[in-house]
Formats: sequence, C-alpha cells, structure tokens
Amino acid sequence: MNPYVILAAAIVSELVGTTALKLSEGFSNPVPSIGVVVGYGLAFYLVSLTLEELPVGVVYGTWAALGIVGVAGIGVVVFDEPVDPVGAVGILLILGGVYCVNVLSEMAAH
Repeated sequence: MNPYVILAAAIVSELVGTTALKLSEGFSNPVPSIGVVVGYGLAFYLVSLTLEELPVGVVYGTWAALGIVGVAGIGVVVFDEPVDPVGAVGILLILGGVYCVNVLSEMAAH
C-alpha cells in the first residue's frame, strides 16, 4: 500500500485521538478516554509502517505539521476556537513547508 495513504490514516487517527483528549475532560469521561488510547495507538502503529518506506524526517514532519493544521481546523469547527489572521498565515506556512518537503525536495521518495 502507498505509504502516504498509510500516513494519511495515521494523521486522521491522531486527530481522532486529540479530539477525544479534549472531550475526555482530563480522562474523567471514559468513552472519549478510550478514544484517546485507540486513536493514538493506531496513529503510532500506522506511522511505524510508513517509516519502513519513507525517511523519518519526512514522515514525522508531515505527521506533526498536518496534525497541527488538522487540530486547528477541528478547534475552529467543533470547539468554536478562534483563528486570527497571523494564525492563518502560520497555518499556510506550515502547509507550504509540507509541500516543499514532500513535493519539491528530494527528501521524500518520489
């Protein structure tokens, strides 16, 4: 399977885990607390699979960066958290960095 598809699934799993972490209320709410463990556990497993085919810098950088962007988006949509213009520029810079590392550079396997 394409390692980028697996990486995308890892990012989605992390987003589920992080959203559940917010909803767990300090692990006092059992159902979201289980979601944290399952989401992060699956994310780390899937990341480990991508590391068999892609360089660690590309995998971790992409996972972390898109996780940040995704969590910021979830914060806005689900939790009504604000994003100001400077934050929006920062998010665009993060996305630009992911594009540079994965598409323009020779760091990733093409």
